[in-house]
Amino acid sequence: MRECGHSIQINGNFVGDSAPCFITFEAGPTHQGLQSAKRLAKYAKEAGGNAIKFQVFDPLRLVADPTLPFTYQVLVDAATGQMETVTEPLRDILLRRRMSMEEWRELKCYCDDIGLAFFATACFHDDVDFLVEIGCQSIKIASADVNHLPFIRYAARTGLCIQLDTGMASLGEIESAVDAIREEGNNNIVIHHCPSGYPAHLESINLRVIPTIKQVFGCPVAFSDHSVGWDMDIAALTIGANMLEKTITEDRTIRSAEHVMSLEPQDMQRFIQVVREMEVALGNSRRTLSDEERKKRNAIRRSLHVARDLPAGHVLTEADIDYRRPGTGITPDRLPEVLSRPLMAKKSAGQRLEWDDLG
Repeated sequence: MRECGHSIQINGNFVGDSAPCFITFEAGPTHQGLQSAKRLAKYAKEAGGNAIKFQVFDPLRLVADPTLPFTYQVLVDAATGQMETVTEPLRDILLRRRMSMEEWRELKCYCDDIGLAFFATACFHDDVDFLVEIGCQSIKIASADVNHLPFIRYAARTGLCIQLDTGMASLGEIESAVDAIREEGNNNIVIHHCPSGYPAHLESINLRVIPTIKQVFGCPVAFSDHSVGWDMDIAALTIGANMLEKTITEDRTIRSAEHVMSLEPQDMQRFIQVVREMEVALGNSRRTLSDEERKKRNAIRRSLHVARDLPAGHVLTEADIDYRRPGTGITPDRLPEVLSRPLMAKKSAGQRLEWDDLG
């Protein structure tokens, strides 16, 4: 797999193949207002997250049809995993997340105070202007807007890192969006692979497209997870994801969209711990050995010993040789250099053969 070509920097953290995986916790669809959003930000910071993401837009302006339906699942019983399918107007769902501009300012200041990067999805030019005003560190383009090139160009002109969601987009559409960003002189791009569904179905996750996106566009790639648990996040990490975006909630049984597949506070720290442990286990593409490994290797490998009592002057044959641990003497791969050489002194059965023993 080709590396992503370059790293970008967000809030002092690098995102790319040479950097640790960047962890963003998504709270945009799951907060219940300002105080809930602050609590989720606090949980994200305490767990070790790099950033928290919200969604800043006016639902009444975004959704023209107040009856436009949206279907998702809710968790009925946490113990059994029983779910229920719910359909309600999309506008109603989005209105539950709406906050005032002053509340967003207060939330951004709170994230600054605790040292947590603040990201947000924007949908209109006004949203972009507001996010720039309050010091948002990265703007995300929703998958629904991947073909909204005028808006993408406007966001790109801020110079901020643009995170491009690509759920249900073709490679051609992704290419057009990336070209639009780069044509505005902005190369600070993270492309998100985001399977559809709330939660996503296994058949739609298609993690193998992550290295394809990275190879084609030369950008860091994120995995926006819509599945329950974190198995798919770890799989995405192993296949090359540079950023993981995982939705969080205060309670998975809240009857609204996206809570069902979110992490609760008690799971967030363990999630990051598993990611970091996996990064250590993945290592790098080079075959290297530590001093400890070399020492252990010698303990279990073998050296050449004499198989029976041999007099001085005896010319060694393969029948005279035995192979025993540890491997701190003449190694078996050097047997050809030993055969047909005479012994300088007698050797007793079981003694290790040394180079000084050979004539």
